[in-house]
Amino acid sequence: MAGEGPSRSARVLLLLAVALIGLNLRPFITGIGPLVADIGAQTGLDLKGISLLTLVPMALMGVVAFAGPLLQSGVGARRSVIASLIVLAAGSLLRLFATTGWHMVGTAALLGLGVAIIQAVFPGIVKKQFPNHVGVVMGLYSATLVGGGALGAQAAPLIASATGDWHLGLAWMSIPAVLALLLAAHTLPRDRAARQGGISAWTMLARPRLWLLMVCFGLVNGGYSTVVAWLAPFYREHGWSAAASGSLLAVMALFQGLAALLLPMLARGKDLRPWLWLTLAMQAVGFVALAFRPEAAPFASAMLLGSGLGGCFALSMIVVLDHLPDPAEAGALSALMQGGGFLITAFPPWIVAALHDATGSFVAGWLMHLVAVLVVAALYWRVSPASYARAMSAPMIGDEPRRHAPARSL
Repeated sequence: MAGEGPSRSARVLLLLAVALIGLNLRPFITGIGPLVADIGAQTGLDLKGISLLTLVPMALMGVVAFAGPLLQSGVGARRSVIASLIVLAAGSLLRLFATTGWHMVGTAALLGLGVAIIQAVFPGIVKKQFPNHVGVVMGLYSATLVGGGALGAQAAPLIASATGDWHLGLAWMSIPAVLALLLAAHTLPRDRAARQGGISAWTMLARPRLWLLMVCFGLVNGGYSTVVAWLAPFYREHGWSAAASGSLLAVMALFQGLAALLLPMLARGKDLRPWLWLTLAMQAVGFVALAFRPEAAPFASAMLLGSGLGGCFALSMIVVLDHLPDPAEAGALSALMQGGGFLITAFPPWIVAALHDATGSFVAGWLMHLVAVLVVAALYWRVSPASYARAMSAPMIGDEPRRHAPARSL
């Protein structure tokens, strides 16, 4: 489908592709938590080993995202997405045969690689194909991404219980990957020759603003990676069943999806910081509830935490795309932000597992993420729309300071 003037039906099909592709990017992670006991019993993985099933794919999402600009210009966004969906389908199917911890970590790496490539190139596709509706379409993409997490958290324990096999609770995820592959092959626009010029990836990496965005994205999504890894086991320690803890995680992910879809629609004006601070406040209340009153209102806490995490993810993706008007450059900036951000995101689940081993509880981990939320709230003060152009043309890191070039260029 060409970028200019596609028919209404073609645009609707493209929106369906956006939704279905997003739906495939998280179930393989969120499906692990409710099945931790079964996976650990058969594969021998302890809590730190189980944390690798989140750490490894998140780390790959970070490393591969740095190749986003090269993938877009060299391989092409369409070809990259199609190849990645094949990898996702294969990775989920291979979990049918996983019998050791290293088998599980290997499939996690394969799945993380597929997701990493899609996440690196997809925001650029959205900005190019829907230039006047970036916020709404990125909201849809973000909503289905975290909604897929809800699906994985709920379906994995149910399928595992119904079949008596946790492998099937994870391997079914190959089915939506195949459906997304077929739709993407039919609807995604053909790749075109790369345009020369524009801001290079190295130039972007030399801008302090990109590093600020990386830190904010990474710290917030570190809260997400910890919650999807340890919320269900946390409540298992409180006596909940696998199905009940999976339902709680699914509710959290469902509200992530709703917030990711609705908040970009509700947010008015160019300055999204008040909405970002609202989502951060929701997260703060959620982490406080988990740390001090986990049994008081667990579903309400999960709803609040999910809304904060999902809304912040969607708004963060819109903020980075708003920094540059050119779709290719904005997509490259988004890929680089995700690169550094997901490298940060990869480690909190392991850190929380280590804190659990040291203290015997998850409370220290929840408090760690409360501090991270407060840090991000302070950093986002610098990200005003008036600063976007100045930040992207600011002196590069390592340049001699210029007179009248204030620190506000962050």
